[in-house]
Amino acid sequence: MRGLILGAAAMTAMASPALAEFTLSSPNVKSGSPMARAQVLASCGGQNLSPALNWAGEPAGTQSFAVTMIDTDARNGAGWWHWSVFNIPSSVHGLAAGAGRAGSDGLPQGAVQGRNDYGSASYGGPCPPPGDHAHHYEITVYALKAPSLPVGANAPGAEVAASLNANALASAKIVGRYERIR
Repeated sequence: MRGLILGAAAMTAMASPALAEFTLSSPNVKSGSPMARAQVLASCGGQNLSPALNWAGEPAGTQSFAVTMIDTDARNGAGWWHWSVFNIPSSVHGLAAGAGRAGSDGLPQGAVQGRNDYGSASYGGPCPPPGDHAHHYEITVYALKAPSLPVGANAPGAEVAASLNANALASAKIVGRYERIR
């Protein structure tokens, strides 16, 4: 009898696919490591290029994706929005480096950029105050249950965040660091 039960358990385990983990990776940003000058805001000596991103393992029912980058150490206490891109089709599993430039044709068809806290609908790289400790930059990809978010182009971060929270099935993140030395 015990052999029959173990055999049935083994058959069930083989028939049930393992749940995939939703992951985010980047060749430009390694979680916990300093961000490269290429991703830093131009006025702080960088190239202001959004990092290349890749994601996989989204849950069933994902209809679109969104990406955000927020400085969680900003002095305003609410975080500083550096980037938001939403309405990324579910067939897309990455963004090329530089895709977040204003007017970029590097974004997938239908993708929309929200307004960052610098005031533009584009990527705005790290540029913390001189002498501050290293700030943490959370780059998050969201798997969404809606094909598009009910917010318009140029929407501010708080508006994008509310819509993301209402529509997220899963999220994955990497956290880069950057410290501005005078």
